[in-house]
Amino acid sequence: MKYIKWFDEVSHKDLALVGGKIASLGEMVQQFRAKEIKIPNGFAITTHAYQHYIKENRLAQVIVDLLGSSKHLNKEVLAERSEKIRSALMNGKLPPDLESEILEGFRQLKDKEGAHISVAVRSSATAEDLPDASFAGQQESYLNIRTETDLLEKCRYCFASLYTDRAVSYRQDKNISQTQISLSVCIQMMVRSDLASSGVLFTLETESGFKDAILINASWGLGENIVKGIVNPDEYVVFKPTLREGRRALLNKKRGGKEFKLIYDRAAGKSLRNVATTVKEQTEYCLSDEEILKLSHQSLIIEDHYSHLKGAPVPMDIEWGKDGITGELYILQARPETVHSQAKGAFLDLYTLKGTGPTLLTGDSIGQKVGQGKVRIIHSLNDLLAFQQGEVLVSEKTEPDWEPYMKKSAAIITDKGGRTCHAAIVGRELGIPAIVGTVKGTSLLKTGQEVTVSCISGDEGFVYEGLIPYEHKTLAVDKIPRPKTKIMLNIANPHTAFKTSFLPNDGVGLARMEFIINNTIKIHPMALIHFDVISKTEVGAKIEKITAGYEDKKQFFVDQLASGIATITAAFYPKDVIVRLSDFKSNEYAHLLGGEVFEEKEENPMIGFRGAARYYHERFAQAFSLECLALQKVRAEMGLTNLKVMVPFCRTVDEGKRVLQEMRKYGLEQHQKGLEVYVMCEIPSNAILAEQFAEIFDGFSIGSNDLTQLTLGVDRDSEILSYLFDENDPAVLQMIQMAIKGAHKKGKKIGLCGQRPSDDPTFARFLIEQGIDSISLNSDAVLKITEVVNAIEGKH
Repeated sequence: MKYIKWFDEVSHKDLALVGGKIASLGEMVQQFRAKEIKIPNGFAITTHAYQHYIKENRLAQVIVDLLGSSKHLNKEVLAERSEKIRSALMNGKLPPDLESEILEGFRQLKDKEGAHISVAVRSSATAEDLPDASFAGQQESYLNIRTETDLLEKCRYCFASLYTDRAVSYRQDKNISQTQISLSVCIQMMVRSDLASSGVLFTLETESGFKDAILINASWGLGENIVKGIVNPDEYVVFKPTLREGRRALLNKKRGGKEFKLIYDRAAGKSLRNVATTVKEQTEYCLSDEEILKLSHQSLIIEDHYSHLKGAPVPMDIEWGKDGITGELYILQARPETVHSQAKGAFLDLYTLKGTGPTLLTGDSIGQKVGQGKVRIIHSLNDLLAFQQGEVLVSEKTEPDWEPYMKKSAAIITDKGGRTCHAAIVGRELGIPAIVGTVKGTSLLKTGQEVTVSCISGDEGFVYEGLIPYEHKTLAVDKIPRPKTKIMLNIANPHTAFKTSFLPNDGVGLARMEFIINNTIKIHPMALIHFDVISKTEVGAKIEKITAGYEDKKQFFVDQLASGIATITAAFYPKDVIVRLSDFKSNEYAHLLGGEVFEEKEENPMIGFRGAARYYHERFAQAFSLECLALQKVRAEMGLTNLKVMVPFCRTVDEGKRVLQEMRKYGLEQHQKGLEVYVMCEIPSNAILAEQFAEIFDGFSIGSNDLTQLTLGVDRDSEILSYLFDENDPAVLQMIQMAIKGAHKKGKKIGLCGQRPSDDPTFARFLIEQGIDSISLNSDAVLKITEVVNAIEGKH
């Protein structure tokens, strides 16, 4: 055939003939079908066909006359001229030889795949999916096409879609010629994901650009709802390095609302329609763990192939669908990711808010930036006519037609959508912070209201009232010398881990699991173990809601804790990540759901039933077993053996031995598969008997706050005694000196985790002079203290 090419006849070398989308499909068919990756069959109507159509309908001069000098046209003129070109293209006639080939290809596809099939008709432009241009939604797709008449019509519509307002504006911004571009049309068998699920997958974490993660979004029905931001999808994160080793490296699953699904609807006289999902569909995940891992393995094969072609890593943007009849997973499309893969050099954009304000909204954050301005509520394209440069665009969702206005915004807020919806994709590419899936943005915010949009706190974005001052710095990470003393991080929130990992660091000296228990689990572990005791109470009803989908309530605790710890551990892999066992005091445990039933009131919780004493005690040992199972899941199942464990508030050497014995019951055997167990040095006994503690532990981390409190006998929270709380007191310094000397005498590592080195360079100098091995800091202090340590060590 002259104008038709089947997918197995084209490859990445045929970009000019079939466009980026189909060149990628052809490459996949040729390379991956033998590797059991299923790709729906189809063919391309080539760019020769488009040029033939343009020539036979005498349209070339029309395009040149209207857009030949489009570089300096404003959006209103562009829109007017684009509409004239589209009208001319849609009203053209397919040349008889071209029409005949299209229909012959359609019939052959039905012969191969079955007469019952429908097809998707998609455009594939020759400048589409370039390394620096994603063309998100720039040309059209038409789904569930069954008849020859519909097919021919949609082919003409695809030709015309090369000149939509958004596509023309996009090319003008990217300095792509409006007259030299061509378009191919993809005719592809549709997968029956209307009866199952579909979605998108990125072989990197889309917000931070962390390249060792796979991000999958999934919703019921056809995938258009995810891209258009109509639903809040499920989100799954998988870790590449240990997945390659055959581990079950599923770090995190987050269930989305999935309020609608897009299905076929021929009976209603329409090809597609959105229907509400059931409560069961909304509360279930779209994919099983096995399917998530299978998709992830397939994405690695695809990424590896394209990386080999380019001679450099190529993160991929992949569309997938599950057939509801056969249960098979299909790869529908793959192309290079176009935002983080284009980053030049190791630079960090650091934004810091310099004040606070009332929180108006939260949602999924996009862009790791801060934006602010006056709100403009947008319900339709007509509302955009009043949109001003620097305003905050707030809508239910965004549409591809809105792109010329989106690029004028200071920030974007949507009610619906996930991290791979249109608003998120365009926001990333334009470098504009966005918060998607807020649910109530359009109802709570008002046009003209001043807001600050902050996307700098991990996965969750915050909309604050008012214009809060902020600071922005750009840092060249690779220009900072690494000091001899290790600079490690204190971290608690898994949602900030991927972003924080880009700071210059030597790993994590203190990962606090209390944040995960407080903010994600929210339930006292004993209330899950003995759920029958409180199941009929109001608290029991709350727990039932939080743990929906879990018959075994204990497993909820294990899975959620493992997920948070694994995310932190993966972010810094293969560097050491030292996770401290739970260190709630009894009054803090009591505040968890169900906690009051299982905790007794203490007069002085600070030196009461906390830390190591809990782990082997009959009142808490069952709860401790869940922590151990979570840690074992991260190390053994997910393969994250860079995880180390730290025991807090260990009063005696014998107590340390009992904790190690308790850990062994659940597979956490010290020194097996590289497991090291550290101890917090925060009680004078730890420093005085450092050599004895070093006999059973692999290292120490000095907790200077508690050590100061217990050395001086001062309540650190007492305002009356605050003047006595001094980490530079000679007694405290002598305790630290004693601990460092004792650890090193036994050849063990010792570090310090605390705020003091951040606030006091003389304290940092004291630690370095004593030979401290590492200093563990909060992320906002890392750069400052790295400079201080370099100066002390004589590096410039």
